[in-house]
Amino acid sequence: MAKNGREAVELYKTLQKKPELIIMDHRMPIKNGLDAMKEIIQYDNSAKVVFASGDKLIEREVRQEGAIDFLHKPFSNAHLIEKIKTLISIAQY
Repeated sequence: MAKNGREAVELYKTLQKKPELIIMDHRMPIKNGLDAMKEIIQYDNSAKVVFASGDKLIEREVRQEGAIDFLHKPFSNAHLIEKIKTLISIAQY
């Protein structure tokens, strides 16, 4: 878990075992989620990022930049868990 976009990128780069899925928020201090996602995908094009935002206008751009899915805020924990299960099971095929 990272407190801001810059920290998210730095943390991702230091992890020996990369996460199967990254959930990235849009509005974060220092570096927004879109910029952080772009940098992570540029560093590792196999990174799987699910983008979360209440700003529906950003959805198209984040998908074009490589997000595998978009979660519209607010969402329930149950919806998040189901989304994660679905995306991880698809990625394993």
